[in-house]
Amino acid sequence: MTKVSVKDGNIDGALKRFKAKVARSGIPSEVKKRKFYKKPGIVKREEKEQNTKNSRKKNRRR
Repeated sequence: MTKVSVKDGNIDGALKRFKAKVARSGIPSEVKKRKFYKKPGIVKREEKEQNTKNSRKKNRRR
């Protein structure tokens, strides 16, 4: 569980730090991934397509 202490009654600053900690922990992206069920074959296919895109980008940079 993510905890943030409030210093000098500054709730806005504490909220900002809390949001940053949650984002760094990867919770929002995990929730987004699990929102809909994807079949294992579709997940593999999308992963393969993403890897192909990334390798093409790396080759273009060289």
